[in-house]
Amino acid sequence: MKTNKLLQEEKRSTKLFLWLFYSVFFIYDIFYYDIFPDFPWLPDSENTLWHDSLYIKYFVIIALIPLFVYLIQKDKTEYVKYILLLGYLSVNTIGDIIYYKDSPLSYSSGSIVELVIILFSPIFVNKRFTYYVTGGLILKYALVGFFIQDPVVLFPIIINILLSVIAFLLLHRFLNYIRALKTSYNERLEGMVKGIIATIELKDPYTRGHSERVAAYARSMAEATEKFNKEELYDFYYACLLHDIGKVSIPDSILTKSGKLSDNEYEIIKTHPVVGAKAIQDVEGIIDNIDVIYHHHERWDGKGYPDGLAGENIPYLARITAIADAFDAMTSSRSYRPALPYEEAYKRIVEGKGTQFDPQLVELFMRVYPTWIEISKQYSKGMDMKGGREA
Repeated sequence: MKTNKLLQEEKRSTKLFLWLFYSVFFIYDIFYYDIFPDFPWLPDSENTLWHDSLYIKYFVIIALIPLFVYLIQKDKTEYVKYILLLGYLSVNTIGDIIYYKDSPLSYSSGSIVELVIILFSPIFVNKRFTYYVTGGLILKYALVGFFIQDPVVLFPIIINILLSVIAFLLLHRFLNYIRALKTSYNERLEGMVKGIIATIELKDPYTRGHSERVAAYARSMAEATEKFNKEELYDFYYACLLHDIGKVSIPDSILTKSGKLSDNEYEIIKTHPVVGAKAIQDVEGIIDNIDVIYHHHERWDGKGYPDGLAGENIPYLARITAIADAFDAMTSSRSYRPALPYEEAYKRIVEGKGTQFDPQLVELFMRVYPTWIEISKQYSKGMDMKGGREA
């Protein structure tokens, strides 16, 4: 699943970031405070307050490790980097203020750890975190400068701003590259999906335009819920385009039959959601919404197929697709009946509230109905062929 892959990638990036941070943090401190303790720019090694602040810093940073392990195990990895940065900045800011506030020494701080944090922040491909890093480090030095009244803090602020510019340039390049890949991927996926739809229409030309209209209706309703981001809407749209792909396994004699279906023929028609789901189960970009294909003929009252799910047990997007599919089936001409007027289809959808369809989604349908009329008119231009069999 795409969500799982993104989570795994976030985990890998977070673990790499943690290894870099802790390795550089402790190696730097060992060299800085133990191997080269007599360098003139270092604070007096006999200063008890200074050593106490170091121990407190070590304790806090090490104490965070079990929390990070817990968050990663609970799939809450996105919080780790923010907590790590907050902990590091807090102990360093407080330590610097306490030590330098009444000290005759000029302010001397900053470390290679901060360089690592800034320059490696783009690995998360997350603008918000990069802003958080930049703002946090600048705030740290601004607070220290305010309390100790030493203008030398302007130097690390300038350095951090310059490094942040480099980080943002790297992030910008990453984002542009990802957008290019995503655009290329979406174009290929759309081409593949449209090719499959064309194949279905060759087998059953009566369904021309049905998949596109259902996908457009369903996407507009999903967008109206305000529960999905742009990428999720795109993925849902592609799945809707393929909601009837399973009909490739249905004999033409059944799909185009003008009379009433026999019980046996109807049972064959009812296999298309299962067949369709199996057909796309390994297709990247569609698999996340396989429920749309598998469950779009379930009913709110449990009398649908293939599993007879009822109520909220039916996947949410499949419930949306069910309304879109029913509306287009009613407003399209079929070999066994003419198209119903929009008003009649609207009436029947509303009458199916709480029986065939999700009551809340029917309320939403009543709001988006004018949009669906426009969609239908747009897709119907040049498409006056009769529709096919809809179960």
